[in-house]
Amino acid sequence: MAEFIYPKLIGAKLRSQLAYRASFAVDFVSQVLAQGYELIVILVLFSQVDALGGFTRDEVLLMYAFAGAAFGVADLFAGQLDNLPTYIRTGSFDVLLMRPLGTLPQIMCSDIRLRRIGRITSALGVMIYALTHVAIDWTPAKVLLTIATPLAGTVIYSSVWVVACSICFWIVEGREFANAVTYGSNSFTSYPINVYSRPLRWVMAFVVPGAFVAYYPSLALLGKQDPLGLPGWVGWTSPLVAALAAVVAGLVWRFAVRHYRGTGS
Repeated sequence: MAEFIYPKLIGAKLRSQLAYRASFAVDFVSQVLAQGYELIVILVLFSQVDALGGFTRDEVLLMYAFAGAAFGVADLFAGQLDNLPTYIRTGSFDVLLMRPLGTLPQIMCSDIRLRRIGRITSALGVMIYALTHVAIDWTPAKVLLTIATPLAGTVIYSSVWVVACSICFWIVEGREFANAVTYGSNSFTSYPINVYSRPLRWVMAFVVPGAFVAYYPSLALLGKQDPLGLPGWVGWTSPLVAALAAVVAGLVWRFAVRHYRGTGS
């Protein structure tokens, strides 16, 4: 039953937004420009240097594009979790618990903002450019990896979103912490991880598995050795890491909901 309800909820949200086409167009362009600003930062950086962490401009653009596309899709569906503190503070989360539907998908379907595809479109444009300007020895496996990488990255980002926002069940005003982890992960994964300090690298690359969003898949596509010394097969493990991250996120969310006591209002 639920598998039919969620598409209807999403469809209703999308139709309501498309009814105001001018507003949608403005929001779409603003998202493209926001993503373009991050691109400009990279281009300005490479106007001063020839390589970053041993990677050329186009190689870094490939990482940036993978990360941007994955984050854009995750933001489209998981970004609504930023509203979790409001649900908890106002008692609206109690209403979700009373419905015969999962609380997590209810929140994720509650406010899908179509304008966010502007970020995705911009990232895909950069991805096409990067893939046609870097040296890749194409094989069927690498074609599959190219398709799987943004999808796996989306799952990883969404899982991070779920885990980070779950802290709001204990700290209602924990939104800033959650944003630091989720949006911070996007900034982190847009660059080679070997340019960061060791403590930050270990936390954001492996505790928060940001390195598997773009960095290691890009190494596998490019056929390059990891400057940090990990074996080449690691670059092919992003789908496995994504599946593991989804399981962990599901367990954390389930634990948090089970220990939710309500606001008493």
